[in-house]
Amino acid sequence: MEARDIILKPLITEKSVAKMSEGKYAFKVRLDANKTQIKQAIEEIFGVTVVRVNTMRVRGKLRRQGKYIGRRSDWKKAIVQLKEGDSIKVFEGL
Repeated sequence: MEARDIILKPLITEKSVAKMSEGKYAFKVRLDANKTQIKQAIEEIFGVTVVRVNTMRVRGKLRRQGKYIGRRSDWKKAIVQLKEGDSIKVFEGL
């Protein structure tokens, strides 16, 4: 699996922006990706040193479209802690 296939997109929320000062960044990743793959992908894409990776599965919410009930897809969130002094340039200025 390619590194860019594992990391789907960065998560920009109020909570994740607050954690950036601690060197923690949040990403949406593939459901089948493990912590080792996520760490290698972040290091390859952004050229930083990853200290810790925490992952969690997020269940999809129920949604209605008129009388029909559907469900959004489940997804996986990864919170990556970088070595002190490292930062990801994509998130600069947030």
